[in-house]
Amino acid sequence: MGSLDNMTKPFESSPDMEKFLCERLLDPTQPISERFRALFSLRNLKGPGPRNALISATKDSSNLLAHEAAFALGQMQDIEAIPALEAVLNDFSLHPIVRHEAAEALGAIGLDGNIPMLKNSLVLDPAEEVRETCELALKRIEELKTSGDDNESSVVEKSPFMSVDPAAPTSSCSSVDELREVLLDEAKGMYERYAALFALRNNGGDEAVSAIVDSLGAKSALLKHEVAYVLGQLQNKAASAALSNILGDANEHPMVRHEAAEALGSIADDHSVALLEEFARDPEPIVSQSCEVALSMLEYERLGKSFEYLFMQAPVMQV
Repeated sequence: MGSLDNMTKPFESSPDMEKFLCERLLDPTQPISERFRALFSLRNLKGPGPRNALISATKDSSNLLAHEAAFALGQMQDIEAIPALEAVLNDFSLHPIVRHEAAEALGAIGLDGNIPMLKNSLVLDPAEEVRETCELALKRIEELKTSGDDNESSVVEKSPFMSVDPAAPTSSCSSVDELREVLLDEAKGMYERYAALFALRNNGGDEAVSAIVDSLGAKSALLKHEVAYVLGQLQNKAASAALSNILGDANEHPMVRHEAAEALGSIADDHSVALLEEFARDPEPIVSQSCEVALSMLEYERLGKSFEYLFMQAPVMQV
């Protein structure tokens, strides 16, 4: 899971603005925060230009940017992006965090035709986090198929954060204690645990947040990264200490640390900001760049500006 920013509604853009955004996204000389601003705007545009720029970004030297581009294509549910996402998923030279996001994107798009490629990677991919993502994506497609064509929109609507989640929240009237038990049960399947996680997120109460925080001790890096992502969505300061410990653990998987950094940026108390400033110098680029982008977003919010280019006047293009 990527997403330093929740989805917004599509907006109209001039050709000059679209060209500017595509060039900014793909310009490696630009600060990573500026490239992310362009990415967040492009994912709200439709058409071959934004799609092709995002596809190109999935092969970027920044693994953080590449994985976010794959995530964006999944959130856009762009059928035309499927061949490119399959190519990313099958390219073992790419970082596992990028392949994982391609698998999740294929699940988010949700077509039956994505099943063979996901089953193939479920067996062949050397990274556990990618195989687990394929398991989730296959289960999501199966649920969409068995629940009828209208289910996809209902899955999106169940998320109060307007995200296309990799699993639908548990729909039964389970208590927080029951959901906590499922989430923490290492013997349960990944989809079932994700479903419990999203149900707890949608509950949002103190007990639910406490249960989510407890699951940061899970064995699966994939699950932990999703837990950190959810805690960022909830922006609950009670999670700050646990997320700080994750960010500060150099032995933790980079995908988990990166989501912890983003979540701390969302919480944005003084302690969180200080940590982000410290770990913006981390030797792992996925982590340091996450901190850099989070700090940049916070600065724009402090100034009362949108981090995206959404509300900015299109720049004058050089000719």
